Amino acid sequence: MSLRRQLLLVSLLLLSLPWAGCQFIREMEGALRQGQEQSLQATATAIAAVLGQQPQLIYPHSARLDAPPDSGNPIYAQPLEQPLILDGYGDGWEEITGVNMQSEPGAAALALQYKAVTRNGYLYLLLRVEDQQVVYHNPGLSQEPNGDRLVLRTWREGRRQDYVIATAAPGRVHARPGSRRQRGTDARRIRGYWQDAVGGYTLELEIPLSYTGGRLGFYLANVGKRAGGTLETLGNTGPLDTEAPPWLIYSPEGLQQALTPFRHQGSQVQVLDRSHWLVADLPSRQRSGRPAEDTFWLLRVIYRSILSRAPLDAPPVAPTHGKAQGTELDSALAGLPAIHRYRDPEYLTRTTLSTAVPIKNDQGVIGAVILRQSGEEYLSLTDQAFSKLLGYSVLAVGIGAFGLLAYASLLSWRIGRLSRAAGNAISEDGLQLQGFPRSNAPDEIGELSRNYANLLERLREYNDYLRTLSRKLSHELRTPVAVIQTSLENLEDAAHDSTEQAVYLSRAREGLQRLNRILTAMSEANRLEESIRNNRPAPLDLVPLLREVFHAYQAVYRQHDMRLAIEVEEARVSGVADLLVQALDKLVDNAASFCPAGGEIRLGLDASDLGWDIYVDNAGPTLPPGVQSRLFEPMVSLREQGDNEVHLGLGLHVVRLISEFHRGHVSAQNLPEQSGVRFTLSLPAIQPEHTQDSRG
Repeated sequence: MSLRRQLLLVSLLLLSLPWAGCQFIREMEGALRQGQEQSLQATATAIAAVLGQQPQLIYPHSARLDAPPDSGNPIYAQPLEQPLILDGYGDGWEEITGVNMQSEPGAAALALQYKAVTRNGYLYLLLRVEDQQVVYHNPGLSQEPNGDRLVLRTWREGRRQDYVIATAAPGRVHARPGSRRQRGTDARRIRGYWQDAVGGYTLELEIPLSYTGGRLGFYLANVGKRAGGTLETLGNTGPLDTEAPPWLIYSPEGLQQALTPFRHQGSQVQVLDRSHWLVADLPSRQRSGRPAEDTFWLLRVIYRSILSRAPLDAPPVAPTHGKAQGTELDSALAGLPAIHRYRDPEYLTRTTLSTAVPIKNDQGVIGAVILRQSGEEYLSLTDQAFSKLLGYSVLAVGIGAFGLLAYASLLSWRIGRLSRAAGNAISEDGLQLQGFPRSNAPDEIGELSRNYANLLERLREYNDYLRTLSRKLSHELRTPVAVIQTSLENLEDAAHDSTEQAVYLSRAREGLQRLNRILTAMSEANRLEESIRNNRPAPLDLVPLLREVFHAYQAVYRQHDMRLAIEVEEARVSGVADLLVQALDKLVDNAASFCPAGGEIRLGLDASDLGWDIYVDNAGPTLPPGVQSRLFEPMVSLREQGDNEVHLGLGLHVVRLISEFHRGHVSAQNLPEQSGVRFTLSLPAIQPEHTQDSRG
């Protein structure tokens, strides 16, 4: 697989950026959910605290607060905001939920549906009656109602009060007292319209709430086929009931006004009494802001799928109109606040958060506050963040992939160029060691290019040396061979002259010694490496070692002015004395080769950062520029070829091998004022305790 394809596969790791972003969005969405829950619960707690101090807002008739749970059929009346047209046709009642009743099996077919609302201190009732034969009141029979009629039963001052609504013909109707002893109210304020309908009739009424006393019962009296006939009743109470009528459950205007400010928080507010009746139900009003529908639908689907969690329950449906159910409500009525999240039945991707808080006073829990809020309001914020994150992620992945592809192409081109250059270095004629491209890039490929160039440069120097080696050997061997040959010839001619024979024999021996030195120099490096491997360093003192070899050098190099410069008493290192002496022999011999007769050669010892520096100074010619770095390489020599010594360029290389074996280094530099050259052999010092351990 090519490098470009490999980096292209590596670029797939950039896909972790959108994944990490999605995880961040999930965490942010979780934080928003938690914040929403805390905010919603705090608002519900505040509402519950206010209502707990004013129980009359929930129970406008205090008797219902202390009364046992209803065993009858209470009437639930919703609050209505828009006005109603009282005409008996049921306009404006379309969104109000009705309650159905029908007669028992075996009786005449009679059924009704009633709806109840409150507005501005009045109770409005709409009754749709199914009666196949409607009998109207006949004033000719009696003044008392004798046809089909409706009886309303209320409760005032601990006594029941009945109001009868009957008519001789469809149209406007007014109530009349059910008893002559009934006083204190104007029955005519209970008014409405009676209209015929298919299969029955419709009755729409307006009743002052103050007349009800918090209770309301009703029943239809059906007289059959003629006025004054046998009565059949249907309703939530009966003519023979002596107990108080069922409760009328409605939302007081004071409670509506107290809860109105909370409608602007984007939450649905519900207040329930202890029997789960909704005494207030204010739908939410969406706060201003960008709706979630402004986000592209595909992004919403992707985002919701990323945030998908365990399936949620659908909101519970109350079995009775006007009541509410839910686990959080049960917990609140038990005295513990609770939070539950439901799925929105109208939108598969939306959720609804519901929190319930108990309403308490001195008597205990008197109700509960439920706040519901759609999670879409907060998700719309993260929708925007997700859409931006997705866009930025796609852009980042595209830029990253393009950058990696471009970088891979550049890298592949550079490696290919280096490969072609290395391939072109080998041709049919052999190695082409000239013109290898040397990169200046400060990276690994540039370093590899420079290392290849250095390697080929070394090979070029080695080849040059091999090409000149035959000439050097020819020059070196020709002279001793000629000396031996002429000495043997002269020895034959001077067979009887012992003096001449001795001279010729001496010359022949010198020629043989020269040949021996040439062969020795050619194998010197290999013998040195073997000797290094077979020796182990030991602690030694450089001061007595240098003093001893200095006296030997004074005897050998009498034609030079030898000097010793040592100012320390002790200089301990870890090394091999024979190898160090061999290195000093090479350095002093090299100094003597370039120092003119009578010139000064100085052998000295100084302390340095590394440890100890052994230096050899010699007067004479200086080193040419650019030679210091190559002087210790093998087969490099600056000597003249006219002397009688063998110079194959291995002496200083041997010194470098010995210094590296001792974990040191060797260097060469010109002396100040260009008076000569200094060679320095730097060796690391050893600690006194290390010396004692080694001695022990």
